[in-house]
Amino acid sequence: MPSALPLGDHAPADGVLPPQAAVGAEARGFSLYAHIPFCTVRCGYCDFNTYTAAELGGGASQAEYAQTAVGEVRLAARALDASGVPRRRLSTVFFGGGTPTLLPAGDLAAILGAAVGEWGLEPGAEVTTEANPDSVTPDSLAALRDAGFTRVSFGMQSAVPHVLRVLDRTHTPSRVPEAVRWAREAGLDVSLDLIYGTPGESIDDWRVSLDAALECEPDHVSAYALIVEEGTKLAAQIRRGQVPDVDDDDHATKYELADAALGGAGFHWYEVSNWARGAAGDAPQDRRFECRHNLAYWRGGDWWGVGPGAHSHVGGVRWWNVKHPRAYAARLASGASPAAGRETLDAETRLEERIILGSEVMSVVNSEMVHCGPEFH
Repeated sequence: MPSALPLGDHAPADGVLPPQAAVGAEARGFSLYAHIPFCTVRCGYCDFNTYTAAELGGGASQAEYAQTAVGEVRLAARALDASGVPRRRLSTVFFGGGTPTLLPAGDLAAILGAAVGEWGLEPGAEVTTEANPDSVTPDSLAALRDAGFTRVSFGMQSAVPHVLRVLDRTHTPSRVPEAVRWAREAGLDVSLDLIYGTPGESIDDWRVSLDAALECEPDHVSAYALIVEEGTKLAAQIRRGQVPDVDDDDHATKYELADAALGGAGFHWYEVSNWARGAAGDAPQDRRFECRHNLAYWRGGDWWGVGPGAHSHVGGVRWWNVKHPRAYAARLASGASPAAGRETLDAETRLEERIILGSEVMSVVNSEMVHCGPEFH
């Protein structure tokens, strides 16, 4: 099941932030994260804040979710205005989950449209949605592009059937290149997510997945080591001896294989788990394919997180929403902020976080070597 929210201070019902949030805001970028908490099935390794239809219960409607999220977008605009935070155009927008594309394209377009109506988009803004390969069609991808999306990130995970089965993924390997082709035809940039170190995955299996991903000619690849979280189905299977445990040495070997394969194919490494096609450094923005939304996190930018369990950060003030879609919808229906708690960081703590988190992430952008880390839990 999803992990617990952090402890924190009281978050006011009107969502208004302390004065610190407005200081220096003009110099910071502004982004939006929209959490879509729905999945067809719960993958055995997943402890994200996601829900299947059977887990939702009464009072939480997938069909009404878009309008509920639009309600938080409207509240966000009011709260930031009341906090004295100047309105800035969105530089990046990211729809994550869950499986955002379980909602109709029109619902995602409605949430994006509300955000653009409040803040606007910077020229060339990056607008991404995550998707499972079997949750899209040519028509849905074209509709997303028409709505303003520029990028899709597919959860490929593996190209090996027995590995996908262990991970409880619902798509077949052949669906990935098909979905990528549709996205290309729609005019979208493409990222592929991979997972390595799944119990029972051999070195040769991992090579197959890397080769299959590269054959799709994506713009960006994320490769994540599988972490077994307590409370998940996979953790229980390992504890019962049904599948072998993960192995750190295996992870290290597969990471090195990924870096060699992706580097040899012309991708540059710019963060621990991410590689991008195209030139880095001072290349024009339209020739670079790093995930700019993630870079905004690592650089300490401002973002509002919409959705149950979503986290936000503005000027050293962090807050997080109630987790269940039912509680989230009830808060907004009553006119209250869905925030469950928040924390306000002092200057010393913010500096310490930058130093600590910066040891984990390296990004080469804008002809600079930038050491930075994500400003979220």
